[in-house]
Amino acid sequence: MSRVFSTARSAAKALHAIAGASLVFVMLLTIMDVVLRGFGKPIPGTYELVGYAGGIAIGLAMPMTSWRRAHVYVDAFVLRLPAAARLVLHVATRLLGAGLFAVLAWNLVLLGLDLRRSGEVSPTLELEFYPVVFGLAAAAVLQAIVLLCQAAAAQRGENE
Repeated sequence: MSRVFSTARSAAKALHAIAGASLVFVMLLTIMDVVLRGFGKPIPGTYELVGYAGGIAIGLAMPMTSWRRAHVYVDAFVLRLPAAARLVLHVATRLLGAGLFAVLAWNLVLLGLDLRRSGEVSPTLELEFYPVVFGLAAAAVLQAIVLLCQAAAAQRGENE
């Protein structure tokens, strides 16, 4: 099981690095577009590129964010529960989340296949949508795996 944990963590770290690079790209592109716009030379397709990169940044950051438990967590209600109930709630919510992300991944794959088949592209730069959608599907699969790892660790009494 520790091999699954370390592989999932390594994959989450890699996606997190790509998400960070995507965010830096958005920042630099936006700054350059604003500066060049002042000289009457805006960067064509900035809106599209920011949209693609923003989706990548958000989608690929989720697995590592969950791994680190850096997401918003409202524990006012949960802390009042007995330890056994907290454990059941923790495991159940992780399993439910894993199921939801598995369904999301499946639907993203179907959407990606449909977009590839139709040849749909962005309006200005004519970039294909499906590679980004497939990347987000992979991130959703990894997110489901991370949640399953957290559920398994909690069940064993570990705090991975």
